[in-house]
Amino acid sequence: MIITLSGAAAPTDQIRDQIRGLVSSGRLAADQRLPSVRQLAKDLGVAPGTVAKAYKALEAEEIVITRTGGGTRVSPRAATTPREVIEAARSLTETCVQTGTDLDEAIRILRAVWPA
Repeated sequence: MIITLSGAAAPTDQIRDQIRGLVSSGRLAADQRLPSVRQLAKDLGVAPGTVAKAYKALEAEEIVITRTGGGTRVSPRAATTPREVIEAARSLTETCVQTGTDLDEAIRILRAVWPA
């Protein structure tokens, strides 16, 4: 599992969004164990409370399940995104990288063209 912190969003939000993306893209499978709060906090250079907040938010969304002594795992109910959407996202990513369009701009463009 690779998570990187960059950009203006709060670290808690970035962690939550990236884990959500890893689950929806199928890179994290149902029942797969996530790093402990302390380990992920150490890896990212953030306070353990930051990671704990992200995990709590993901638990509220039923994306992960936390059990005492069993750690935090991807919920069996967590839905994955259809393959066609993932492939289109990868294509958009490649095009953005080639043209020098950053992530924030790509998101703004998607929001602008998204049907109301």
